[in-house]
Amino acid sequence: MSEVFAGKVGWITGASSGIGAALARALSGEGMHVILSGRDEARLAEVAQDCETETLVLPFDVRDEDAMHAATEKAIKWRGGVDLFVANAGISQRSRATQTAMQVYRNIIDIDLTAQIAATQALLPHFAVRGSGHLVFVSSVAGKIGIPLRTAYCAAKHGLVGYADALRAELSQSGVSVHVACPGSVATNVSRNALSADGSPRGRSDSVIDNGMPADEAARRILDGVASGEREIIVARGGESSWGEQRRTPDALFDQVAAMVANGYMDKIEGEG
Repeated sequence: MSEVFAGKVGWITGASSGIGAALARALSGEGMHVILSGRDEARLAEVAQDCETETLVLPFDVRDEDAMHAATEKAIKWRGGVDLFVANAGISQRSRATQTAMQVYRNIIDIDLTAQIAATQALLPHFAVRGSGHLVFVSSVAGKIGIPLRTAYCAAKHGLVGYADALRAELSQSGVSVHVACPGSVATNVSRNALSADGSPRGRSDSVIDNGMPADEAARRILDGVASGEREIIVARGGESSWGEQRRTPDALFDQVAAMVANGYMDKIEGEG
């Protein structure tokens, strides 16, 4: 068991299936107590049954901020605090930009970006007081490069990377670490559940997804990256891995921005005017 996770508390959104469920099982196997959130309480309960440690099921829709804030309060009180938060909830897309309704963009950005930011913002005071912990954002290789038929999804996932990178810099002196995971094709229901041009569920999968990395392997790679302190974790094979690596942000650049914060950049800017 890794001392990074054992005996601590991890909270995962989008935990009812796919990477989220796999992360819950893997973290539980590492001795971490896990909080499972998503919309489907029955499926969350099934994931909880697969876990080896104590679990707490907190079902809610990530777009319902009142429910999210209530869940945050319960999560913090459950075992005295949250040590790791995984912003994993999301939905994808399969449609050409020229045919896609604007509401599809709004829905995907709301779920994949705005709701993940809102959930993190609700937890930030707790993490700041503790001065420790891990924030993990599940973006995508499509959050680093543009993939056809996914313009809304790419916009949201690129935005999540940007938020996480800026947040990492702001928290660089706090003891709280920020990690971005960028999976490529993982064998989940992501394509089947993706939105079509009119906003309806696509209802069928892609061969590249069906033949993708098993979710348990993706989860293991993410957790190994968190445990080793990787700030950007590329979780992909073959050509997708190459794409991700080509767009990986150099650690030296992250270090430069963190040094700005250490040298008083935020205080200086806030003090101007």
